Amino acid sequence: MSAAEIVFLTALNLEYQAVREHLTDLRLRRHEAGTRFEVGRITDTGTRAALVLVGKGNHPAAVLAERAIAEFSPSALVFVGVAGALRAGITLGDVIVATHVYAYHGGTSQDDGLKARPRVWEIPHGADQIARHLERTGEWKRRRRTDGDAPQVRFGPIAAGEVVQDSTSSEHARWVRQHYNDALAIEMESAGVAQAAHLNRALPVVVVRGISDRADGSKNDTDRQLWQPRAVADAAAFAVALAQELAMEETRPKTPKPTGTGRAAVPSVEQGYESTSPVTPTGRGTMDGGTQNIATGNSQVGLQAGTIYGDIRIGAAAVPGRSPQEELAVLRTLLARAHDDARIDDPTYCAARSELRIAEEALRNGKAQDRSAASVALKRLRGLVGNITDLATKVAAVLSLIEGVSR
Repeated sequence: MSAAEIVFLTALNLEYQAVREHLTDLRLRRHEAGTRFEVGRITDTGTRAALVLVGKGNHPAAVLAERAIAEFSPSALVFVGVAGALRAGITLGDVIVATHVYAYHGGTSQDDGLKARPRVWEIPHGADQIARHLERTGEWKRRRRTDGDAPQVRFGPIAAGEVVQDSTSSEHARWVRQHYNDALAIEMESAGVAQAAHLNRALPVVVVRGISDRADGSKNDTDRQLWQPRAVADAAAFAVALAQELAMEETRPKTPKPTGTGRAAVPSVEQGYESTSPVTPTGRGTMDGGTQNIATGNSQVGLQAGTIYGDIRIGAAAVPGRSPQEELAVLRTLLARAHDDARIDDPTYCAARSELRIAEEALRNGKAQDRSAASVALKRLRGLVGNITDLATKVAAVLSLIEGVSR
């Protein structure tokens, strides 16, 4: 099974192509049911991504989103496409990031009329914060493929139904306006994707839409003016920049939390050193009243101890009994820490992550030739981080472990 950190979904071919232009090293992956995915990497990064065309409508979008989740186990789903504006102040080409997705067709018919029974999905807080940061800094604009001024990025609810709305006075338009008057845009797929993600352990899903029409009867005109490809080009640029940040967020190590006893959390190699669980001469297990040290950031750990039983390891050597895959997971955390501490610049970090991912994937198969491929990737990684002592030491240790297994 090929891993993908991010899955991009689109409804239209032009949307698919807009995202595809930001991916590289693409190869076809065919699902046994016939669905065709393209798997590659986000350009200029090591982030693996999959792309799939789901077609129009919430139902097919839900089915293929579920299929993509099962196939790739991604860290997030990103739906990219076009939408119709529901507010007069929204300009053609604006990019909408959904804070909520309304499945607006739910309702109950009673004697006094149709009452709304919507379902609502909210963007995860972390993804929302990243998206707003990208909008504030304008960093996403570096990925733009269009000329002219960048559009405004707006945050607000999106309504997703089963009807192409192209009127402001129809019964359908009045229904949406009456019950979903805070929605910024309207489209036909996001509710299905959001539901599929919700049913898969609340997998993060982000919806990014470019405004290609005003949902007011002028859609034919705006389509002739080629607003669809223009709008989705900027939506894709923002979505890809956001996806890269989402993938990087997954690799950042979490800050250790203190235990309920008031003692510091047990340190690990990710903080710069580690110790095994000490055993007393009587074999009763870990000593009470021990001293534990935690280093964060660029700080260094010294040794503070009384009587020591068992082993203490300082540095980034491989731990006996730990598998190569586990050591690679530790290396990934160390690499992210070095990037957070500005000891590795962005291009080097992306390249290093790419080599690390190649090694991880090669080791999954367990074959001798795959271990050889993992060794080659790690040697390239060692060349990238050779001037960073702790990382170079850890890479050398993992290499020694893998090559020892190979023999």
